[in-house]
Amino acid sequence: MDVIQGHVVDQVNKLLYSYVLIYLLIGSGIYFTVRTRFIQIRYFGRMLRQISRSRSAGGGISSFQAFCVGLASRVGAGNVAGVAVALTVGGPGAVFWIWVVAAVGMATAFVEATLAQLFKARSNDGAFRGGPAFYIQRGLGSRAGGATLAVLLVFTFGVAFNMVEANAVSDALKTSHSVGVGWTTVGLVVLAAPVLFGGVRRVARVTELVLPPVAVLYMVLALAIVAANMTSLPRVIEEIVGGAFGIRQMAGGFGGGIAAAMLNGVKRGLFANEAGMGSAPNVAATATVSHPVEQGLIQSLGVFVDTILVCTATAFIVLVSSPDVYDPARRDAVAGVGLTQSAVAAGLGSWTTGLITMVVFVFALSAVLGNYVCAEANLFFLGAGQGAVNVLKVSTLVAVAFGAMSRLTVVWALADLGMALMAIANLVAICLLGTWAFAALRDFQRQSATGKKPVFIADEAGLPGALVGDIWAVGEPVCEPASSAIGTPSSPAMVPAAK
Repeated sequence: MDVIQGHVVDQVNKLLYSYVLIYLLIGSGIYFTVRTRFIQIRYFGRMLRQISRSRSAGGGISSFQAFCVGLASRVGAGNVAGVAVALTVGGPGAVFWIWVVAAVGMATAFVEATLAQLFKARSNDGAFRGGPAFYIQRGLGSRAGGATLAVLLVFTFGVAFNMVEANAVSDALKTSHSVGVGWTTVGLVVLAAPVLFGGVRRVARVTELVLPPVAVLYMVLALAIVAANMTSLPRVIEEIVGGAFGIRQMAGGFGGGIAAAMLNGVKRGLFANEAGMGSAPNVAATATVSHPVEQGLIQSLGVFVDTILVCTATAFIVLVSSPDVYDPARRDAVAGVGLTQSAVAAGLGSWTTGLITMVVFVFALSAVLGNYVCAEANLFFLGAGQGAVNVLKVSTLVAVAFGAMSRLTVVWALADLGMALMAIANLVAICLLGTWAFAALRDFQRQSATGKKPVFIADEAGLPGALVGDIWAVGEPVCEPASSAIGTPSSPAMVPAAK
């Protein structure tokens, strides 16, 4: 029965990715790139500067903390295990399509994060909440559409993605250190539980502290391997580009060809950077900023860091290794995090196995925390009380435990299905609402041209309609005390009339 169900899920995934998502994802990314006049290139320097001065939030969640939580959700198993899976199943050419998804995805991430800021709301604890469900309801006037996407996101991020992260850790510890699955499960649950039950602000503080240094460590390891194999770089680039377009097939022949490279590159690229999926906007909305575009720029940079830097590091680590470690013509090759561990050990020595295991553990645990924030924001949208939030926290821990004990193929298939459904719904929504983000960008550019720090006031920004609520009525938003926060989105104060 499991085999039949797995086959059905695989076929549905193939249909969605091959005939719907690949065109919608890349097409919308190109559209946003053109409409923002290549913002990922023109404003790249501004993105870096924005990060350097985004640590303060006046008591709320800072823009940098939101960036770290968003990066925690992005930088997980997809960067270490997912890229390795793409290389095994799709060949070196898959890396090229991962790059394409990231390049256009930076513009997509900018638009969806800016929309999340524009249409965000205050929760009862005074913090901001927002995301696709909010901008579908508030911008498109569809409560049903927002609720549908919210339910999808709660399942995908509260359950499916956390199973993937736990599976990656379990695989790394079992393969390289002979640690039993039971011990891995207990360790993950014990470490995640106190952070989850501490709320969104504790998640933000923890990810801000642990994720950046571990990501830097992983990059240093990758650079050391690349430096030691500098003469192999031309061959690696040739294999990536040649595999993407079928110009050059590797010795022995890779059976999947161009279609497999494109399909797996898009899948793993979307899972890694999440641009257009609708997850990162839930985190972007929590930040306290003076202008929505500020967080849009920072979340766009998150795609670059996640994919162009971290995913590329994994790809190069594997591709410069010997055929004994990685040979795409072998159908019985090691996949997932085990392949990355073997490649690093081959390049720098077996002493690195423990380091990579630690990197995977931190990436996965951080991703679990970031995923929870996304799921909780959507429970808030659905009008759930504290009891339902506690159930989500327990469900997240159960998903972690179950994922650690599950088979790799089943876990990835479920994650791919949830990801595809969410991305299709979210991409349609942000294409319909794109004019709001473009108007905010024009306002940001107009104010920046005067030499002043841009401060967003809705009535003066030339938006295509009126924003619901008073968050952007007088400029820079602040987190209000819990006593003054409005209720759940199901209350009359939070439900807009259809536009």
